[in-house]
Amino acid sequence: MPVINKKILFVGGKGGVGKSTSAAAIAWKSAKQGKKTLLISTDPAHNVGDIFSQSIGGKTKLIAKNLFALEIDPAIETEKYIKNVKENLKGTVQPSMVEEVNRQLDTAKASPGAEEAALFDKLIAIILEERAHFDQIIFDTAPTGHTIRLLTLPELMGIWIEGLLKKRKKTNENYSQLLNDGEPIEDPIYEVLKFRQERFSKARKVLLNQDETAFIFVLNPEKLPILETKKAIELLQTYQLPVKTLLINKVLPKVVDGNFFEKRKEHERKYMQMIETTFHKQTLIYIPLFSEDITSKQQLEEVSSYLEQV
Repeated sequence: MPVINKKILFVGGKGGVGKSTSAAAIAWKSAKQGKKTLLISTDPAHNVGDIFSQSIGGKTKLIAKNLFALEIDPAIETEKYIKNVKENLKGTVQPSMVEEVNRQLDTAKASPGAEEAALFDKLIAIILEERAHFDQIIFDTAPTGHTIRLLTLPELMGIWIEGLLKKRKKTNENYSQLLNDGEPIEDPIYEVLKFRQERFSKARKVLLNQDETAFIFVLNPEKLPILETKKAIELLQTYQLPVKTLLINKVLPKVVDGNFFEKRKEHERKYMQMIETTFHKQTLIYIPLFSEDITSKQQLEEVSSYLEQV
């Protein structure tokens, strides 16, 4: 099955290489084919609304025939995430400790990883629940490092929670023997952890299913994007998340005018060779540098015409 027909697509890459434009072009092509398509931006910069010249926001919105869009705001999702944690802790914390626990959780909103944990929860909700309502879901992700952390969290969090469950179970068994004549005790925290473990497991299965999910990286024919993409592909491969398709964006025309562009083209040839050598296992799709920014549906149509091989 061609990559562009996979149920779930993640479009990633270094900042500024054209991820949002590429994701929008893929989504536009999918919608034009009659598929009910959802384009999701997890990049705080949220360029999708600018490309379609309309505000999108945090609720799923119809922006063209068959095409829906959603911008995930990390701050809002973090607020929801902390609120949900507070709800889960109700009844499990002594009343005298509730205020202090809530204060600690409010402080945690600003801690490293809080936004990623919240985005991760939202990502899982979309993968597990929204995919039943759409023919295709396309994620326009944040720059590479952020994307890697997000995609590897299902395995890492799954292992972490498995450890917590084992400790919790052992503690419960000890309490049962000491206080409850061996009878099992109710533990709402254990149930919450178990529920989350099951969701992480389901999400990971979807991410690992190559018949359903694919990962596309966008890069420019320049040194830093090439090196960053190489590292990202190698890291994702260790988590059994293969990247088989690359979009080489902003490629200069074969014929260029002027001494400046001749030198630039010669410079580019070196990196095009580097791309072909480094990524010989990937399918490479070339998209030219356009004379204007891609800010209209007509221009998206033109970009999408280069995606036939995807």
